[in-house]
Amino acid sequence: MVKTQVQLTEEQAKALKKIAMQKKIPMAEVIRQGIDFYLRSSGTISQEERRQRAIKVIGQFHSGLTDLSEKHDEYLFVSLT
Repeated sequence: MVKTQVQLTEEQAKALKKIAMQKKIPMAEVIRQGIDFYLRSSGTISQEERRQRAIKVIGQFHSGLTDLSEKHDEYLFVSLT
């Protein structure tokens, strides 16, 4: 872990302390979880994460078409027009 220093407003500090007490975890963990949430939702995804997500969806969807791999251009062209 990397140690860093952050200045919070009084309201932020109070809210974080309250959450930490309710969850029975350190305030630093609440902050780390908040940062993780922000990073996941901000749209900045690493190339490796994109690759892993793409691999996970392989075979998860079924079109019902038996010739999709052969005629994919035809199907895409029709659905985009």
